[in-house]
Amino acid sequence: MAKLSAIVSYLDKELRIDKFEDSSNNGLQVGSSEEVKKVCCGVDASIPFFERAADSGADLLVCHHGMSWGDSLKYLTGMNYNRVRCLLQNDMALYACHLPLDAHPRYGNNALIFKKLGLVKRRGFGEHRGALIGYAGELPKPMRYDSFKKLVRKVAGNEIQTMDFGKKTIRSVAIVSGGAAGDIEGAALEGIDVYVSGEPNLAARNLAEEYGLNGVFAGHYATETFGVRALGGILRKKFGVKTEFLDMGIGF
Repeated sequence: MAKLSAIVSYLDKELRIDKFEDSSNNGLQVGSSEEVKKVCCGVDASIPFFERAADSGADLLVCHHGMSWGDSLKYLTGMNYNRVRCLLQNDMALYACHLPLDAHPRYGNNALIFKKLGLVKRRGFGEHRGALIGYAGELPKPMRYDSFKKLVRKVAGNEIQTMDFGKKTIRSVAIVSGGAAGDIEGAALEGIDVYVSGEPNLAARNLAEEYGLNGVFAGHYATETFGVRALGGILRKKFGVKTEFLDMGIGF
């Protein structure tokens, strides 16, 4: 058992939430009782996630996509009311970490994808509101692009969508998880061979063709499971609480 205030203080400091300008109101978004025995981690703060967490006996939920964005909770009506009611009825706290978790050098989505792809020579990439949240680097040796696509599919555990306009043998890779299709242009301007992200769009597809660049998109949800999984492990070790990642099985 741990104190909610101690967990929140640790996460705020470790994730450096005050260093990011973000549309997400990162940190503790909904409070609860002070005692925490179990933490459930997930990508999205949704009612299906809340209900599964309640059934699992969670006291604290840690999400990448929280429920407070800008002034989105200005009025507690409609779905805002339903979500808050679900949390309060089950005495569950909600902690959100958006860009800070994308960017974290050890537990972040992009750092973990970078590591699992076996990349080296890591450097920051993908500026969002003054902060670099992604990473770029190289494969230890050149790889066939078709083999790399299979590797991304295996790492993400999800089907991929690709934009195959670049080299057939690749080495340099840039990564920004989630809905960062627009960063494909930055990858092209830096001479990157392959851009990896989550959610594709038409503008990115056209840019890939125009620049002659490869793009691999493994799903917004799938590419953003890594960070919250890692946080669960850290909280379990540091605070002695039970943790569980709840996979909602979202394929895009």
